[in-house]
Amino acid sequence: SHSSLVPFLCYFRCDYSTEVGLNRPTGSTRGNAGFRIGSDVDISLVWRNPEIQDEQLIRVQISNVQVESAGKRSRKNNIFHGSSAESILGKVRLEALQRPFMVLWKMGKVIIHFIMYHKNAEPATIKNLKRGVASMLMMQLKSGKMLEVNDASGKCLVEYKAAKDQVIRIKHLDTCKTQEMGFTTHSPVLGVSGKSASETVITLENGIIKSADVEETHTLSVNARHKAATKVLSRQSLTLKKIEVGPAEVAGKDAASVVKSLDDKLMSVGVMVEKVKTKCKGCPTLMDTWKAVRSQLEPDSLSKAKAPRSFLTLLHSLRKASKSEILTVLRNCSKTVLPQLVDAVTSAQTSSSLAAILEFLDFSKKEGLVLQERFLYACGFASHPTETMLQSLLELSQGKIGSTDIKESTVIIMGALLRKLCLKGALVKVKEMLLAGPDSTRVESEVQMYLLALKNALLPEGVPVLAKYAESEVGAFSTIAITALQRYNRELITPEVKKMLNRIYHQNQHIYEKNVRAAAADVIMNSSPSYMEVKNLLLSIGHLPHEMNKYMLSKVQDILRFEMPACKLVRQVMKDMVSHNYDRFSKTGSSSAFSGFMARTADVTCTYNLDILYSGSGTLRRSNMNIYGQSHNALLHGLQVTIEAQGLESLIAATPDEGEEDLESFAGMSALLFDVQLRPVTFFKGYSDLMSKMFSMSGDPINVVKGLILLTDHSQVIPLQSGLRASAEFQGGLAIDISGGMEFSLWYRESKTSVNNRGALVVIGNVTVDTDFVSAGVEVGFETEATLDFITTVQFSEYPFLVCMQMDKTTFPFREMVSKQEKLPSGQTFSSKRSRDQLVPGSEFPLHLENSNMCKKVFEQAW
Repeated sequence: SHSSLVPFLCYFRCDYSTEVGLNRPTGSTRGNAGFRIGSDVDISLVWRNPEIQDEQLIRVQISNVQVESAGKRSRKNNIFHGSSAESILGKVRLEALQRPFMVLWKMGKVIIHFIMYHKNAEPATIKNLKRGVASMLMMQLKSGKMLEVNDASGKCLVEYKAAKDQVIRIKHLDTCKTQEMGFTTHSPVLGVSGKSASETVITLENGIIKSADVEETHTLSVNARHKAATKVLSRQSLTLKKIEVGPAEVAGKDAASVVKSLDDKLMSVGVMVEKVKTKCKGCPTLMDTWKAVRSQLEPDSLSKAKAPRSFLTLLHSLRKASKSEILTVLRNCSKTVLPQLVDAVTSAQTSSSLAAILEFLDFSKKEGLVLQERFLYACGFASHPTETMLQSLLELSQGKIGSTDIKESTVIIMGALLRKLCLKGALVKVKEMLLAGPDSTRVESEVQMYLLALKNALLPEGVPVLAKYAESEVGAFSTIAITALQRYNRELITPEVKKMLNRIYHQNQHIYEKNVRAAAADVIMNSSPSYMEVKNLLLSIGHLPHEMNKYMLSKVQDILRFEMPACKLVRQVMKDMVSHNYDRFSKTGSSSAFSGFMARTADVTCTYNLDILYSGSGTLRRSNMNIYGQSHNALLHGLQVTIEAQGLESLIAATPDEGEEDLESFAGMSALLFDVQLRPVTFFKGYSDLMSKMFSMSGDPINVVKGLILLTDHSQVIPLQSGLRASAEFQGGLAIDISGGMEFSLWYRESKTSVNNRGALVVIGNVTVDTDFVSAGVEVGFETEATLDFITTVQFSEYPFLVCMQMDKTTFPFREMVSKQEKLPSGQTFSSKRSRDQLVPGSEFPLHLENSNMCKKVFEQAW
């Protein structure tokens, strides 16, 4: 049977309304920020295709327009009270909205709009509102699913459920393809999730549409804290008031010729929503914003929440600024705040900001090393890097760089960008350069640089290169290569790679340093080990250097206690008394491995592990602290701080362990932050350097990383069926200061290593519907400041030496905020703000009982 929208010679008068409300998902609709547009809509048939009866040209006219608040407000808080549609929309826009337009309707689908243009085209907002009215006429009388490109939301999969006098139209919004692409954070743990739904209920009477009601919702929430969420509610309603006799149909062969004969000023436009460019009146310039926030970005403020809050404010301004505006600010900035400004300019990730910062920094000079490294680190943490950014670093690495440290950082960070861009067909040149890099040089520091870059890139083709260097006789190469393999998916750790790791651990071909063997054991245990691999690891305990026996024993106990993936197999092997006996499991020493939970919420699980390995003489060999975040089936390596030391035995006239007799005195620190490996820092290298540092060591920590990082960065435009557009922006800024130190006292025969982490986090999400006559928005967010210290004290005056590890989290503030706003062009504004503050008590993270007992002894002796 044929479907027909408007019966012969009929004229429909309808009530129409569209409203948009913005709030938190848990908020009541009474408290929504937003607005409602109500009007009459007249629909009449102009032309019907003589050959295809259900192809019709329909005339639609909007009249009697009113604009009002979406929420229930008192007169004092209602900015729409006493305003007419003309005072809100303006005379020109109101006339344009009430000007008739044509819709070509075929088999229940709106094919084309015909909208009148004068010499000045109708504003995009008005055309979009007319598109919203036309989308109410979409209908099919048969049940089924189909792709539709015929309403304001874009190209979507639509499902129809048809009954006798009712049609339900469900739009699967997750399938919609729109013209405007946004961006989101690379890691899902730091990202934003969305849920959308759209349902239209059409009621029919004698085949005529009696009413159509649409409800569309879009919810966005921060993955790490789902309470930080926004909701867009869009409703439309079209209700038939009366039917009258309409004008006679126009004769014609096709719709286009009929329209031309009626008015040749009418021209066709598509149904998808157009971009609306809103001019910001009285908005601050970049320089204005900079002057307002710069005092909050001084180095002393970086552990306070006001620093990342100001960083996000500046970021929004930078994303709208030109290259010349950005350069002006960079050239007129004090030395103390300039590093933070470099963080912000680089994090903006626009073509203008990248061009400005590359022109501002001179990499051929040794001066400005701090600014150059801050630029490179901000590139590494980029939320949505471009190939242009990677290309710029490639060109930089091939040009003249004044500092070898900066050259190393450039190549290491190129690896991090390559991993983020791999899905986007990134530069083949960079890939080839990194894969060939380790074999292209004989300079140890350069080989390490390329291996660290591969550790960041995680290229599947990098596995054989890393496997080769894992067996190197240079300990530093082996350690980097093995810890890089640890970051790969288990599927890429092939049987050949596992054989290589077992050769290293069991020293089948060469003698290796303890920390290299320990790293190999970690990868074996984390890569779906076989029964025999686990059995051989357990059988080795008792035949290893003294402290390594204790480390491996502690590692096995940690796997069992923390129920890691290998724990079932370890339990199975331990049923064999040869592998599991008192002699093997009663080894003493000070080395240890321990994992625990930092936080467990409905949204995210945060875990930590501390591994510490000593030499037989009591000097530190390796201290490794890791923090992981897990959410949405994704894992984020939030932090890794590794302190390595070697060749310190000569200081205390002790005998080095096997394989470590000829090691040069060295101590250094390496950090991995948010899945990005940074350039390692050296405390001292060589005996003479060690002795000079020994007598000048103040105990002051060395800075490893300091700055502002854009953690969460999500931007999208949500086209609503009503023709309105919602813009969503979620950003999370982190101000961080990580430092590490090593004190060594021969007099007290004591050493102390410390890792100090200070940070402040601010996450803000806002959704706005901004037309050129009214804007409404909701903003949600949270902020916190925290300190985490990890201190290890070793007293090696006697054996077994005393080791005390402390991991402390101070009491920290936590604040949640929500604000709503509505604004008219006249300047009338409604705004409301609410916040909730709480103090989260500090704690000392629990480590194993053995550590607690040792700490008591250390502090007793200190007294």
